Amino acid sequence: MDTDERRSTAAPPAGTSAAGASAAGARIPRQLWVEEPAIRRRMPDPVRTAAVRAVLIMSLTIIQAMVAFLCTLAGSWLAFPMVLSGVAGTVVATWSVLDVWVTRQVWNQRNGVVSVPSSTARSMRRERRAGRRAARAQARREARIRRRGDGRLSRA
Repeated sequence: MDTDERRSTAAPPAGTSAAGASAAGARIPRQLWVEEPAIRRRMPDPVRTAAVRAVLIMSLTIIQAMVAFLCTLAGSWLAFPMVLSGVAGTVVATWSVLDVWVTRQVWNQRNGVVSVPSSTARSMRRERRAGRRAARAQARREARIRRRGDGRLSRA
């Protein structure tokens, strides 16, 4: 919904009543929730699954690091095992983030190139098209020259 549409659904100015509006200009009640189209597309299912998994693992690792820190401050016997498991959790969290990146790359390779202005596929297609156009133009020029040459030979 753009700005003009929002203004048209706004409340009437002070001193006027909504009851005085004509049937042609009947007010549309202002909505509490306005559905707007998404700017970005939804992530593919495998990528979204990997991302959710990574967020859960990272949050657990952060909680684990916090517990290890607090146990260290308190001088608890649990501090050393928590620090060791925190290091292992950091490795697993890093792996899960890399898994999101790899899953996204694999999905893009299997399901086509993302068409963005910086895409190399688009520039290569453009170059091939320009080459084919130049080859066709050259062939037309050569055919035109041959036709002219054939006509001159037949008249002589």
